[in-house]
Amino acid sequence: MRKNAINKVMRKTVVGITVVGKDKEGIVAAFTNFAFSKGGNIEQVNQNVIKGLFGMYLEVSFSKNVDIKKFDSEIQKLAKKEKMDVSTHHETNSEKNIAVFVTKEPLCLEVILKNAKSLKGKISVIIGTEKTLAPLAKKVNIPFVTVEEKSQSKAEDKIIDICKKYNIDLISLARYMRILSPNFVWRYPNRIINIHPSLLPAFPGALAYAQAYERGTKIVGVTSHYVTENLDQGPIIFQDSFKVNPNDTLEQIKSKGQKLEAETLLKATKMHLENKLEVRWRKVHIKSK
Repeated sequence: MRKNAINKVMRKTVVGITVVGKDKEGIVAAFTNFAFSKGGNIEQVNQNVIKGLFGMYLEVSFSKNVDIKKFDSEIQKLAKKEKMDVSTHHETNSEKNIAVFVTKEPLCLEVILKNAKSLKGKISVIIGTEKTLAPLAKKVNIPFVTVEEKSQSKAEDKIIDICKKYNIDLISLARYMRILSPNFVWRYPNRIINIHPSLLPAFPGALAYAQAYERGTKIVGVTSHYVTENLDQGPIIFQDSFKVNPNDTLEQIKSKGQKLEAETLLKATKMHLENKLEVRWRKVHIKSK
C-alpha cells in the first residue's frame, strides 16, 4: 500500500496557469472554479494589480490522469470569454526551451553559449535590443531576433510573440539593459533569471560597480535572482563575491565583476533547468535530492 501511495504522488501532474489582462471583478473565481471543475487542486495562487493591469499565477495539481490538450483548449475558451491573455506551463521531463535576452555586453552570452551542451535545455532563440551580438548567435546557428522598438510596451508585444513561437520555458537575461514591465514578467513567474552586479539588496539599479567603488567597499559581488515586477527585488538564487584591492581602479573592478556575472548567471540557469530550485514565500530553496 505504501509503495502504491508513493507512486500516486510521483504521477501527480502540475499545471502552471498565468492570467494577464484588464482588472475586473470575478476573474479569480472564474479560473479557480475552472480548475476545481476539472478535478484540480490549487497548490498556489498569487495575484496582483498595478494601474488597472491584473496578473495571476495559479499552480494546479491533478492526482488523476488529465487530458492536457483538452484542458488547454477549454481554458483558452474561458480566456476568450473573460477577455484575458492566458498561458499554461506543464512541468515535463522533455528538453526545456531557453531564450537569452541581450543588449551589447558579450561576456554573459559567450559563457552561456560556450557551456550550452552542459545545460538541460536548448537555447532556442536570442533576443537583442540591437544587433551587436548577432554574430555570436550566427556562429552557433541560433536564431537572433532584434527588437529595437523604443516603446517598451511595443517591444514587449513583439517579444511575447517570439517567446510563444519558440515555446519558451526559461528566460535568461544576459546583461539585458531594459526593464521588463509587469505585463511581461507576470507571464513567466519564477522563469526569468537576471544577473545584477552587486550583492543585493545593496546597490540596486544602474551603475552598481560605480556605487561600490565610490563607497570604498572591500568586497564586491554579483547576484542571480528571479525577476519580479519590483526592480532588483526578486527571490535571490545565488550570490558570489571577490575582494577589492584598495588600488583597484573602477575598470579593474568591472572586469572582475563581469567575469563573475557570467559564471553566476550560468550556475543559476543550470540549477533552474536541473529542477533544483523552489520558491517559497519569496525565498529560493535548494531542493534536496
